[in-house]
Parts: sequence; C-alpha cells; structure tokens
Amino acid sequence: MNKTLVLTFPLVLLFTFSNAQQKQIDSINALIKTDKVDTVKAYHLYSLAKLYDHYSPTKAIELAQQIYVIAQASKNYRLTTRSLNLMANNFTSVGDYSKAMQLYLTNLKLMEEHNDTYGIIQAYNNIGSAYNSKADYQKALQYLIPGLKKLTDYYSIHKNPERNYLTIAVYLYENMGVAYLNLGKKDLAEKYFQLDMEYANKAGLHEFTNVYYNDIGLVQIARGHLDSALVNFKKAISIGTSINDAEDLNITYINTAKIFIKLNKQDSAIVYAKKGLESAQSGHFLQDILNISKILYSLYDQKNDIPEAYKYYKIATATNDSIFSQEKVRQLVSIDFEERQRQQEIATAKTEYQNTIRTYILIGVIAVALFIAIIFWRNSRQRQIANDLLQEQKEEIEATLEQLQQTQTQLIQSEKMASLGELTAGIAHEIQNPLNFVNNFSEVSVELLAELKEEARAGRTQDVIAIADDLTGNLEKIRHHGKRADAIVKGMLEHSRASTGQKQATDINKLADEYLRLAYHGLRAKDKSFNADLVTNFDEKLPSANVIPQDIGRVLLNIFNNAFYAVNQKTKTAGTDYKPAVEVITEQQNGSILIKVKDNGNGIPDVIKDKIMQPFFTTKPTGEGTGLGLSLSYDIVVKGHGGSIEVNSKEGVGSEFTIKLPIA
Repeated sequence: MNKTLVLTFPLVLLFTFSNAQQKQIDSINALIKTDKVDTVKAYHLYSLAKLYDHYSPTKAIELAQQIYVIAQASKNYRLTTRSLNLMANNFTSVGDYSKAMQLYLTNLKLMEEHNDTYGIIQAYNNIGSAYNSKADYQKALQYLIPGLKKLTDYYSIHKNPERNYLTIAVYLYENMGVAYLNLGKKDLAEKYFQLDMEYANKAGLHEFTNVYYNDIGLVQIARGHLDSALVNFKKAISIGTSINDAEDLNITYINTAKIFIKLNKQDSAIVYAKKGLESAQSGHFLQDILNISKILYSLYDQKNDIPEAYKYYKIATATNDSIFSQEKVRQLVSIDFEERQRQQEIATAKTEYQNTIRTYILIGVIAVALFIAIIFWRNSRQRQIANDLLQEQKEEIEATLEQLQQTQTQLIQSEKMASLGELTAGIAHEIQNPLNFVNNFSEVSVELLAELKEEARAGRTQDVIAIADDLTGNLEKIRHHGKRADAIVKGMLEHSRASTGQKQATDINKLADEYLRLAYHGLRAKDKSFNADLVTNFDEKLPSANVIPQDIGRVLLNIFNNAFYAVNQKTKTAGTDYKPAVEVITEQQNGSILIKVKDNGNGIPDVIKDKIMQPFFTTKPTGEGTGLGLSLSYDIVVKGHGGSIEVNSKEGVGSEFTIKLPIA
C-alpha cells in the first residue's frame, strides 16, 4: 500500500467521525430547544452529555447537573442515577477524586435501596476505576472484587445475559487487569485483559480493541518484551485513530514513545511523542499535554537542540499553569452545582411546607419560625468561630514564614562568612608578597637617597640623575605592588558583602586564577605538609562575561575548596606515587564560557551523586562543612545567571565540575 495513503486514511476517518459527531450534537440541541416536557428534555441532555463524555469533561459535568435537577424535581430514579454516574465519571477525568467518590457512594446507596443489581455492579466498577486513577490499586480491588462476585452470581442464574451486563463485564475485567498489573501480578493481569477482550467481542464493543492492545503491551513491557509491546501499541494506535478515541490514543502514544526511549531510539520517540501531543491538544487533555511536552523537552535537551527544547518547555509551563487555572474552574463548577442543588432542596421544602401549612395551627408556625431562627443563629455563631480560628491560623503561618525567611538569610550569610574565614590564610599569603616588595624597594630607596645626597654635594650631576632614575623605578614598583595588595583587600570586602545583584563585564581567567591561589594557600596555612600541583589552561582569547563577580567568585571558591579537600583526603591514604593535582580550564563554546575544575581525589560515590546539590547535604565530618556551598553555588549559576553546573565523577579516580555561563 502506498505510504501516503496509509498516513492519509486515518486522517480521513478522523475527519468523517468528527463531522458525524458534530451533526449529532447539533441534532440533539435542536430537540432540546423544541421539547417542552422536562423529563424528555432530560433524556436528550443525557444523550448530548454522553457525546461529551471523556471528550470535554467540564461540559459533560454541566449537562449532567442540569439532568440531576430535573430528575430530583420529577423524582425520576433512572435519570437521577444516570446523572450522578455521569458527573462522577467526568469529575474523575478532571482529577476531582473527592467529588467523584462522594457521588459514586451516593449512587451506590441509592441503587442498594432500589435493589438494582446492574447499577450496584456498575457503581463498584466505577469506584474501583477511580481508585485506579489515583494509583491506589489495593483500595480499587476492595470494590472491584465484590463487583465481580455480584456479576458472577448474576451469570450463574442468567445463561443469556443482557447486553448491558456484557458491557459492564468488559470494563470490570479491564480495571481488574490494571490493578493487578500495577501490583506486579503480570499473569493475573493478562488473564483479566484476555477476559475483557472476550466479553467485548460478545457485546459487540469492537472499538474496545485498541484498549486491549494497549493493556497487553503494558504487560509485555513488564515482562521485558519491548519489541512485542511495540507491535501491540502500533495496533492500538491504528484502531484508536480510526475511531477517534483521543483519550486512549494519547496514552498509547506516550507508551510508544517511552519504549523507543528505552530502546535508545530518540528520533522515533520524538515522532510518536509529537503525534501524542497533537492528539492531546486536539482534545484538550491537559494532563496528557503536560506529560508529553515534558518528554519532548527532555529528548530535545539530550540532543542539545536548545530552540526545540525551549519550545516544549514553554508548552509544559503554560499547560501546568492552565491545570492550576482549571483546578479553580473545577472548584467553581462544584460550588455552582452544590448551590443549585441546595436551591432545589430549598424550593422543594418550601413547596412541601406550603402544602402542609394549612393543616397546622398557629403555634406550629411559630415553633417552626423559632426553630429556623435558632438554626440561623447557630450557623452564624459557628461561622464566626471558624473565621476567628482561620484568622489565628493565618497569623501563625505568616509569623512562621517570616522566621523561615530570616533563618534562610542568616544561613546564607553564615556560609559566606565561613568561606571568607577559609580564605583568611590564603589572603595573608597573597598579600604578603606585594608587601615584601614594598618593604624591600623602600629600604633600597632610602639607601639610594643617601647616595644621592653625597653625589649632589660632590657636584656629580650625571650620577645624581642616574640615582634619581633608579628611585623613580623603585617608586613605580612600590605603587604597582601597593595596588596589588589593595585589589586583594577590595576583592575580599566584595566577597563578604551581600551581592548587589548588578552584573558587570568580568575577566573570568583572572577571577579563577585569583581564587584558585587563595584557596590553595588557605589550605596550606592549616596543613603545612599539604602540597598539590596547580595546573591552569586558560583560553587567552576568552571574552569577558557579564556576571556578578563576587557571586561567581563565591562559586569558584566553593568548588576549589572541595577539590583541594578531596585530594588532601586521598593523600592521607594513597601511596607515595600519588601526586595531588587540581586543574582549571577555561574555554569558549557555542556562545558560552566553560570553566572546568578537575581533581584526582577520591571522587564522588554514585549513590550520593544526585544529592550533592541539595541544601545541608555534606560528606565532610561534623564541624567541617555546612552543606550549603554547592546548593548556593547551584542557585547562583542556574537561577542567578541562567547557566548550568554539572559534575562528572568516578569513584577512586577524581571529579570534574563544569560551570557554563552565557557570554551575554
């Protein structure tokens, strides 16, 4: 078959199905407008709501609420149970499990009162399905198993069951399979998936085939048969596309993309993830859009395709915001329904009250009025108490938040001062060199001045000029080394101050070299026996970086200190052949500046590699580390400068930290 035709055929089916569905919606809306009888209109509303079921959950909930109001007013049991079930299903779809469970349990109680066998089985299945959605599979089985028993009892009596009993069996077995699969019972899961397909064929539910192939594919993944799972997912996609089953189709696309990721076929994973995203966007399934866009962002990030990765990162972020907004909408929908339900109950009570008031004497009227007044007073009093309690809790939370913010500020400042303390010995060593030059040249200059006086008295002009030239050279050197000492002092003052947050053009080579030597001499001041090779490979053509210098200096100091600590610890246990070394490399790459810090210390164990950037995590003995250095460094580089910080380490060999900073 022509490849173009293969791709086009599902699209044609999808277009045809969508048009047919819209025609049905228009036709039912026309009937709703013309019918005057409420119960007839309610059944039309139910048909319309079923079209929106799992396609536009919020719209389905709105229609189901209208049906419920009519059903309550007409005391129609069948309409009441259908509307409650429809509302609960779609509250599950939008993630409001609490509301869904409340409605399911209300429906179950109503069906038990009417001894409705089919309705009870359906209620058990729906509650189990909701718990599956919440990933509480043990709780799901507590409802699914009694439902299955009731269904089995029915089959033992009725040898030729009605179609609706065959249909509910399909969903019940499918939910049993999902629960057992997620509890790790693969054989049981496959058994129930086979049963749900068998009953789907009996009931004529051929559209359920795509769900079956998806479920069997998940079983095969659990068994490690990725190729077989992939074949079944492709079958599910083909069928799901042809019947426009957007919700199950999204899930199958996600599962297919995940398999290709496991098979290390990123390009194929991207193709299926994009198809899933397109399908999810067409049906406005926000959770699926969020899940798929995260997968695409991760895949393009691995390919280092920054524009595409950023594109799907924006989609994920926007969808996440929409979900929060949708949560508010769901709450409003729930509140609106509860208010309408309350109004209906009030209206019904009012009608009954008006019908019975004629038979009551005046004292009864007064008693009822007094009773209502007491209830309102009591409710008002309870609201006042609740408001007072909420105000107290709000004040306590605000006070706690303020204390936490103060504590955070103190911790950050403590970490800065701790690092400054570690630099003290290094500063002393670095500042001693220019001071020695200043003292030496000053002493020489005093001797030259004495000679100058003698030559001047003797009238030897040429000698006087030569000595004056030497004095000028000495003073230039004194000024040069004085400025060097001044720069070191200013640098340390900048390090100790709170950051101004203002970025400026900074020579990264110079900054790295200065903090490397300060960190080294600081450690040598504590341990005179410690020595290490300092290797610098600086890119001489490296452009200036637009950064906050005191913050980046703080980052470099933390990493240098960790490197020297690592090689020093290894020195204590390694043999005499071991030569500790710390290497710093700078280079320009793809519009960014890279700073690499390598050491040949003990390295970082794999089990803690993911934890080293977490606040308060440290491998140093008590009193030697706060656990804030790398955490603050990560925040400064990533959040403060839009860069990245990565670690590559092999236990027993050494570590390499790579800081990536944007040039502009």
